[in-house]
Amino acid sequence: MSSKRIAGPEIERLIQLLAKVPGLGPRSARRAALHLIKKKEQLLIPLSAAMGEAVEKVKVCSTCGNIDTADPCTVCTDPRRDGSTIIVVEDVADLWALERSAALSARYHVLGGTLSPLDGIGPDDLTIDKLVARVAEGGVTEVVLAVNATVDGQTTAHYITDRLADFEARVTRLAHGVPVGGELDYLDEGTIAAALKSRTAF
Repeated sequence: MSSKRIAGPEIERLIQLLAKVPGLGPRSARRAALHLIKKKEQLLIPLSAAMGEAVEKVKVCSTCGNIDTADPCTVCTDPRRDGSTIIVVEDVADLWALERSAALSARYHVLGGTLSPLDGIGPDDLTIDKLVARVAEGGVTEVVLAVNATVDGQTTAHYITDRLADFEARVTRLAHGVPVGGELDYLDEGTIAAALKSRTAF
């Protein structure tokens, strides 16, 4: 026996799309959809407009891989940042987490993930070659590997270290203030700041 439809197809589609957002299951998606519809003028219409604008204007920075409305992004074009240091992260969420700590005003490089042979993700699937090219251009004295303390993260860190061995740039990693198995996006700003300040040679 099929379940009865309690709303029109447009509402059902809104619920289905919201359910695909990380952290929202079907039940939470229904609650979120109902709240948005009840607050149509204050929330749903402005949200719809903001999403349309994001589709049109948001782009990936061709230099570092950050997400912004400009290319190069705001971080890459900020003259106050230390261009001699590049912080390497797995994902844009990690970049944002490090920025919240405000511990180091440097440039970034987003890998787009980690090496994972089991998932079929190799060096060509990440932006490692672009990172090596950035270091090869000169002017970079330190590369901070701020990857997650997971098996895949550490494998990626070792691979990058090997790729950068021929350059003069010092390769460092976050100190052990970042717990093994932990992910940057879930850490508090104090822990991230302490880890950045106590970074060590890889």
